Amino acid sequence: MPRIELDIHDPGLTEIFATDGEFETVVSGLKFLEGPAWHPYEGHLRFSDILGNSTLQWSDGDGLSIYRRNSHMANGNTYDRQGRLLSCHHASSCVTRMDDDETMTVLASHFQGVELNSPNDIVVKSDGSIYFSDPPFGREAKVGIPREFQLDFNGVYRLDQANAALTLLTSALNRPNGLCFSRDESLLYINDSPEYKIHVFDVEADGSLANQRLLARTQGDGPGVPDGMKIDSEGNLYCCAQGGLHVFKSDGTFLGRLLSPMQVTNFTWGGDDMRSIYLTGITTLYRVRTGIAGTPLF
Repeated sequence: MPRIELDIHDPGLTEIFATDGEFETVVSGLKFLEGPAWHPYEGHLRFSDILGNSTLQWSDGDGLSIYRRNSHMANGNTYDRQGRLLSCHHASSCVTRMDDDETMTVLASHFQGVELNSPNDIVVKSDGSIYFSDPPFGREAKVGIPREFQLDFNGVYRLDQANAALTLLTSALNRPNGLCFSRDESLLYINDSPEYKIHVFDVEADGSLANQRLLARTQGDGPGVPDGMKIDSEGNLYCCAQGGLHVFKSDGTFLGRLLSPMQVTNFTWGGDDMRSIYLTGITTLYRVRTGIAGTPLF
C-alpha cells in the first residue's frame, strides 16, 4: 500500500494522520462514487455509485455487494436515529427512507408544489429532523439527467419527519453541497462548491438558521471542489476539496490536507473504533487510519 502524503499547514494535522500511514484501496473499478455511510452496529459501509445507478454495501467480512439496484442515481446517504437509510437522488429529485421492510418511502420531492433541484447531501439532527442541500448537479449531464429547472434558486432545507413539513432554511448560497453539524448541534456548516467557501450558521431553537458567516476557504491545487464534509469527535472539520481531504479546526484554522490518489467526493468514519476514514474517490473506495475518532451516525 502507498504511504499517505500530507500537505501540512499546522502540526495538528499529524495528530490526525500519521506521516507513515498508508492509503489502502478497498474497492476499485467503479463509475462515480459518493455518499459513504457507516452502520455502527451492523459494521458495514453503504455508498452510492451515481453513474452505476446503484447503492453498494461493503464490509471486511463480506466484501462488496449491491444493496439497491436502480437507485435513481442516489448521491448522499446517512442514517436516521432508528438506523434507517436516508438517501438523496439525482434522477428523481427526492429524498427517501428505506424502511425496515425494505420499502422505499419518499420523504421530500417538492417545495411549495415545485420539484426540488437534486438533493445532494444529508444529515440528521438528534431530534430526528433532516437537513439537506439541493444544488442543481443532478439536472446536469455529468452526474445526472439533463432536464429543466423548476426552482430558480439552490436551497438548503429542513424536513420535520413528524409532520413532513419542509422548510427552506437558506437560498443565499450559489451551489450548496456538503453540510454537517457541530458536536453540540448549535452550528451548521455548509460549503459552496463553485465559491470554494465553507460557511457556518447558528442553529436556532426551532431548527432554523441565522447569522451566516464565512468560516474558511478551501485552498491548494488538484482536482475537486468543496464536497462531502463532517466533523470528528474533537470538533475538527473535514472537507473533500482540491487535491484531497482538507482539515480545519472549529475556528476555521487550516491544518492542511490529506492528499489523495484521485479526486475524492465524500468520506465517513467507520470500523469498531471509528478511526478508519473511508473516502469515495471517483472510481475507488479508499481507507486511511486516523489518530482521532469520528462520531457514529446514531
